[in-house]
Amino acid sequence: MTAVTGYLDELSGLLWPATGDGPGPDDLILLPNTRAPRLLVPAGRRAGAAALRTYGEPGSLRSMLATRALAAFIGSGIGGVVLRDRLCVGAPSIQTYLSELVGQPVQISLHLRANRANRKPVLQLLTRDGHVVGVAKIGINPLTADLVRAERSALATVNAARPASFAAPTVLASATWNGLEVLVLSPLPVWLRRARPRPGQLDAAAAEVAAIVKPRAATLPASEFWQRLKARLAAAGDRDDHRALSANLGLLADRAGATELTFGTWHGDWVPWNMAFTRQGLLIWDWERFAAGVPLGFDALHHWLQRQVASDRTDPAAAAAECVQRAPELVGSFGVDPAKAQLTALAYLAELSVRYLADKQAEAGARLGAPGRWLIPALTAGLAPQTTPTGGP
Repeated sequence: MTAVTGYLDELSGLLWPATGDGPGPDDLILLPNTRAPRLLVPAGRRAGAAALRTYGEPGSLRSMLATRALAAFIGSGIGGVVLRDRLCVGAPSIQTYLSELVGQPVQISLHLRANRANRKPVLQLLTRDGHVVGVAKIGINPLTADLVRAERSALATVNAARPASFAAPTVLASATWNGLEVLVLSPLPVWLRRARPRPGQLDAAAAEVAAIVKPRAATLPASEFWQRLKARLAAAGDRDDHRALSANLGLLADRAGATELTFGTWHGDWVPWNMAFTRQGLLIWDWERFAAGVPLGFDALHHWLQRQVASDRTDPAAAAAECVQRAPELVGSFGVDPAKAQLTALAYLAELSVRYLADKQAEAGARLGAPGRWLIPALTAGLAPQTTPTGGP
């Protein structure tokens, strides 16, 4: 059994506790097959084709053309006959509950994602005619349930600010089902043709996010951010990584001293795969890490670093160290003084390290889940005393 099929078995027991005798109206086709499922789409002709056409995951031109061809194949009716690998769904199931929640019958599609502690089912909701009517996030354990609730609260704050430079989902419904946290969001049109970003468009959106809660100045050691950071680390356990990070936090507080930083809000996972530039504007989703009272510039640093380490060809530790060195240019659009930029970047590395430790990402098998292998070394190097070379006579 692979990790993906094991995860699917876990989800099956939670979301589809009643097994159907098949074939049934809520059955799901497993793509590409049962041995290595990556995407589950409705067995119905129109809904199945629409699930593929509106699938917003970025990919190469080749994969996009293959997806379109597969959508046409399923839409023709032949795919439903030929593609035999299925999850036979009985009632009650998450589909029947979501149908009640949104007030109309829905089918679902699901992308099976890579191992992460915060991995959760994100279901696309479609009518039998293939119209996307929502997205449902399901909290299946204490961490993901907390994140689902956090996103519900975050979206209320974000949409109350009436953002002008981007669109975010709205909350359609929130409930619990079989002990699972359920959040239904309005669909963003991620299937729209992508557009080239306008100069400064992403910076403008990041600046608008940063000001959703009025920014304020404080020293790092006296800030609410710092108190939360230390409390989260203390609650995360007591292992080598925890102790090394705790020591670094002490050095960082000494380095920060009486220097004032500006604290605002951040998206928390500001990465290219959580946004889409379209002809209708910038779409941004996955707000579960949204938080107020963090140093301005965190989103820009996160965007740069996560792009670097997304590829296996990049040395994560080197990228994290470079993030500190490049901080003045990365956070310049937020008006952060160059003298304070590296301090901001060091605080960001500490924040990300605490997140991974608190979430237990390494235990979940996440590729970069152990901060002691890349984030903490970069933080340690950035906090090392700077020596000035001595010259000759």
